[in-house]
Amino acid sequence: MIVIALSALLLRLGLHKLIIFNIEQNQLIAQGNLKLLSAALENFARSNKGEYPSQISLLTKSDPAYLERNYIMDSPIKGYEYDCQRVDPKGYNCQALPVNCKFTGRNIYTVSTGGLVITENCDKE
Repeated sequence: MIVIALSALLLRLGLHKLIIFNIEQNQLIAQGNLKLLSAALENFARSNKGEYPSQISLLTKSDPAYLERNYIMDSPIKGYEYDCQRVDPKGYNCQALPVNCKFTGRNIYTVSTGGLVITENCDKE
């Protein structure tokens, strides 16, 4: 009986650590993907007289491509949804949001024109 209880406790602790590790990994990937998206947008603007693309798909369709993958169309990726509320010739504002707050990620990442990344807790009330 004690062996079963001890085994259950160890299993629970191990599962908790695994879930935390997975959430942290998802968050790092989301940050990296958002930084890649921002760098691609900034490079596009540098190559096009300071004007940003009017849509994200232009980054993957150009030759050479500024971005290998359209993160908006391929969402969700590793527990995060990607969305750009604003993409126009003057600038952009994009976000990475966890699919399920606290389970796939704990932070919302926002990047805007110039590449500044802002982090917010997703369960803020």
